[in-house]
Amino acid sequence: MAEDHQESQKERVDRELIELLNELRVALPGVQVLFAFLLIVPFSQRFTAASDLQRGLYFVALVAAAVASGLLIAPAAQHRILFRKHDKANLLERSNRMAIAGVIALAVAICAVIVLAVDFLFGLGRSLPTGGAIAVLLLWLWVIQPVITRRRSIDRPEQQVPHGDRERPFEVQQDDLGNA
Repeated sequence: MAEDHQESQKERVDRELIELLNELRVALPGVQVLFAFLLIVPFSQRFTAASDLQRGLYFVALVAAAVASGLLIAPAAQHRILFRKHDKANLLERSNRMAIAGVIALAVAICAVIVLAVDFLFGLGRSLPTGGAIAVLLLWLWVIQPVITRRRSIDRPEQQVPHGDRERPFEVQQDDLGNA
């Protein structure tokens, strides 16, 4: 029966690495579109009218988008370079950290570009609350809600995920790699 099959450490690492790389495929197009948009903004005629604050926001958004791109692409690049080197467990742990850092950088880029665009169109009075609301939304959806869900699984063993250290939810643990 397939349901009785226990994953080996190698099978689990292989599966988790594939899952992580697939998740990154979802995030990457959004980062790339945002980065491409930010790269063309300075060449528009209206950018010369940007205030110092707007130029600062642009700089933060551009750098954060570049950092997010680098962090989210790095796992696939490292996977290709380390192919058949039998070190997937370390690659998975590093890639997990890079993916989380990449999503944080993406959130910074999104918030900065929202504040920039709303400030440019409507003024600072609307841009800061809008950027703050977007930051709170992303924090809730991308961090708080998953952490709450993960911590609740500790209290309800029948719904627990089969592996992982609930004390450090953002880190791949030895248990996650199939070790007792």
